[in-house]
Amino acid sequence: MNIGEATRLRIKELCEQNHITLNKLSTICGITQSTMNNIISGRNNSTTISTIKKICDGLEITVLDFFSADIFTDLEQEIK
Repeated sequence: MNIGEATRLRIKELCEQNHITLNKLSTICGITQSTMNNIISGRNNSTTISTIKKICDGLEITVLDFFSADIFTDLEQEIK
């Protein structure tokens, strides 16, 4: 799994945990729905840390909380 896939899955997981939709997450984070849709659909494989920080702020978690999920443990090496 690469970082883009892991990020998408983590965002979906956090929405489920907080019982909110992706559209609701977009609203509370101040991210456009098109940006969120691009992340979730895989059209955006390089989500910026700034966007991740906005998501974390909206969910009232830290960036460390976001990345501490097991899904980030065994990522594929992306340097080719």
